[in-house]
Amino acid sequence: MATLSLKDVRKSYGKTEVIHGVSIDVEDGEFVVIVGPSGCGKSTLLRMVAGLEAISSGVIEIGGTVVNDLEPRARDIAMVFQNYALYPHMTVADNMGYGLKIAGLPKAERAEKVRRAAEMLDLLPYLDRKPRALSGGQRQRVAMGRALVRDPAAFLFDEPLSNLDAKLRVQMRLQIKELQRTVGITSLYVTHDQVEAMTLADRLIVMNAGVAEQIDTPMAIYDRPANTFVAGFIGSPAMNILPARINAAGNGVILDGGPEIGLPDRLPASVGPGKTVLLGIRPEHFTLSRDGMAGSFPVVVHAVETLGADAYAHGRLTAVAPDSLVVRVPGHLDLHPGRPIHVVPNRDMLHLFEPETGKRL
Repeated sequence: MATLSLKDVRKSYGKTEVIHGVSIDVEDGEFVVIVGPSGCGKSTLLRMVAGLEAISSGVIEIGGTVVNDLEPRARDIAMVFQNYALYPHMTVADNMGYGLKIAGLPKAERAEKVRRAAEMLDLLPYLDRKPRALSGGQRQRVAMGRALVRDPAAFLFDEPLSNLDAKLRVQMRLQIKELQRTVGITSLYVTHDQVEAMTLADRLIVMNAGVAEQIDTPMAIYDRPANTFVAGFIGSPAMNILPARINAAGNGVILDGGPEIGLPDRLPASVGPGKTVLLGIRPEHFTLSRDGMAGSFPVVVHAVETLGADAYAHGRLTAVAPDSLVVRVPGHLDLHPGRPIHVVPNRDMLHLFEPETGKRL
């Protein structure tokens, strides 16, 4: 086990910079998830830590040792990929222990390490099977076991659950989190799935176009996103982002379309009356109300997603308003497209952003 440190790590291809100076200190045993959309640089960042991509500048340390110029095999890391990459002609036991065999570990010691890892991963009944006789989830556990037996300083996961179906992904991410807590190995995990990221992470690195937009705990990012990109990416469905302006009294916002919403806190001096802002509010932070109730306003429903216990009403502030609004409501509610529902926003859960930069005010 070891700490992991990235100090202003950058990557360029020719004159094109694709990773723009990422810095983070990962504590011993911490589980950090790198999350972002496709093409944001998250896998490139992971591959630089692994030594599969050379860094252009900056410093990477594993266990206090600078590894910039070390080959992957000398970095004392183990990597689990999206593709299992198992040897089809070998048994589960042989696949898990092959790296130890190459390293010259005695057969008895090798077998004991494989047995312990198989026990942790519920693979003991399958040690004599070939990969073709396993399910996708079992194959991924074998790939994890192959990494685990090496007792590395750090685990690196590159979207390991992408090939699994939805139900199996839920089971596997719980197993990965439980395993990581049991073993206590420092881990970096890449995913584009923000639900997976929120479930697994001690801390998140939210990437966008090669920039680490925000690094913090999942709930800190959920509660106080640094900008509109993070606000829209973390949370499902995404946060509603609506154009608005500060009212004349400076204690509320007026949405484009008419409704005025009071603000619970004093605004910064730079956010004066009449200033144009972006108002953020999550779908789950509305309460259904009666028409005419103080603080309520109508939302004209145009589509409904029913998910069982909950439903998501997609609507607009008026029938012709350009910006859509999503509200979480009870799943049993009988909603009719074209008719309004009345909602009251939770004033303590409002977010204000700068329109030009997207940064939190």
